[in-house]
Amino acid sequence: MSLLTSTSDDPLIVAALHLPDFAVDRSLSMAFLEDYTLANAEVFVSAGIRRIMLQDQTRQRGPASPETIAMTAALGRALKLAHPTVSLGIIVEAHDAIGPLAIAHASGADFVRLKVFVGAAMTMEGHKEALAVDALTYRHQLRRDDIAILADVFDRTCVPLIDVPPEQAALGAERLGADALVITGATFDESLQRIAKARAAGVTRPILLGGSVTARNVAQTLAVADGAIVSTALMRDGAGPRDRLFWDREKAEAFMAAARSR
Repeated sequence: MSLLTSTSDDPLIVAALHLPDFAVDRSLSMAFLEDYTLANAEVFVSAGIRRIMLQDQTRQRGPASPETIAMTAALGRALKLAHPTVSLGIIVEAHDAIGPLAIAHASGADFVRLKVFVGAAMTMEGHKEALAVDALTYRHQLRRDDIAILADVFDRTCVPLIDVPPEQAALGAERLGADALVITGATFDESLQRIAKARAAGVTRPILLGGSVTARNVAQTLAVADGAIVSTALMRDGAGPRDRLFWDREKAEAFMAAARSR
């Protein structure tokens, strides 16, 4: 499965499979977490989604902790073994260039997503600086230049600390080695506008819209962007934090049907 190529029958849709916050509930066993990961991955795969991003949500200062890296790598490996043709991605909550690539290397993942790839930003968790140089250096050290980097450009959850328009930041991310860009504005319409401006500025790498994509607007999304990341729109109604099944197969099937009909 190629991450960044798509067809009308296989649109570039990445489903984000959120893991529980390991720091909040230490009572969750690896057996439960593995069951949770595989059950929800099956929902996506059965609906025709061929790209899944395993999303760590463990809030911590500094880089990802050793246990976060170990647990996420183990769960990613289990998912990859169960679904070897799925393109697997990794993202960690911590501001870290090294951890996601180490997890991807160990688990057999195909890509990582890095939230602050260029520039600097202020977030609700504090100041964060560009991960681009560290990520590219470490990826090369691993001899894993085949692990694609999806780079966010001024994500809607942050306030940029450099006076550069988003489309110029997108060009900067491309020049610093991002294999694809994730662009997300404060609203769906703003996201489309940012993507259009990035293309007009000369960005040539694939662009994915990173939020607020639903079955109702996915066709509109794919008319402007190369792909989309989706999660919330596919969640089960009333799903609780300890539920084994968090995503809804019927919603996922309807979403993919809409994506293919564009």
